[in-house]
Amino acid sequence: MMVRWVTGFLDTPLETAGVAERFWMAVTGMGLSPRRGAFVTLVPEKGDAYLRLQVVGEEPARAHLDLHVDDPVRSAAELVALGAAEVFAEPGLVVMRSPSGISFCLVAWEYERELTLPRRWDGPQSSLVDQLCLDVPAAFYARELVFWSQVTGWERRSSSLPEFTFLQPPARMPVRLLVQRTGGAVAGVHVDLACDDVDAEVARHVALGASVVRRVPEDWTTLRDPAGREYCVTARSPFK
Repeated sequence: MMVRWVTGFLDTPLETAGVAERFWMAVTGMGLSPRRGAFVTLVPEKGDAYLRLQVVGEEPARAHLDLHVDDPVRSAAELVALGAAEVFAEPGLVVMRSPSGISFCLVAWEYERELTLPRRWDGPQSSLVDQLCLDVPAAFYARELVFWSQVTGWERRSSSLPEFTFLQPPARMPVRLLVQRTGGAVAGVHVDLACDDVDAEVARHVALGASVVRRVPEDWTTLRDPAGREYCVTARSPFK
């Protein structure tokens, strides 16, 4: 199995879907596609789409990822052998669950390949959604890291912080993966933005309706969007 493209999904309850869509349009500077059922796509000025929003039931706002592959059915069988569980399938889509319970989907690749460039703001900082963080309880961390390394085949890179390990994709991939060991009991996914001025970027997000959860000076800030979903603004160059 080869991962051809990755899409980040922002799953949002119906009552906050509208405000979440407007917020993420403003945060990313992207347009919004016509709605297709429960789905809308954030459309960049240039490049192939890699961020979408989905209306879900009464569940809390969260995120998940889609892996674009040549053959979802065949890939699903390979991932089951690695420890994943198949949850649901229909033509062109297989919903999976990782060993720690992270939900993700396998979808048919439609030849996405063109990357989106960072957006420069009036700050005048630049930013870009360029990372999906897999939040994994400590008891599952080692197993989950092996699983995602096998799934993607991407290069594993250590961090200066022991709770973080990066999975660095080849060129022409819109996001990398960060596997984070947490003290929580439930696994999940959140979105990270890279920017060259965290304070200016955080101020922009707060003005758009986000709230600050935690600041780690000179490194990252955790925020909560208007739907209640946490995400991070990080001090990494968006141009790398």
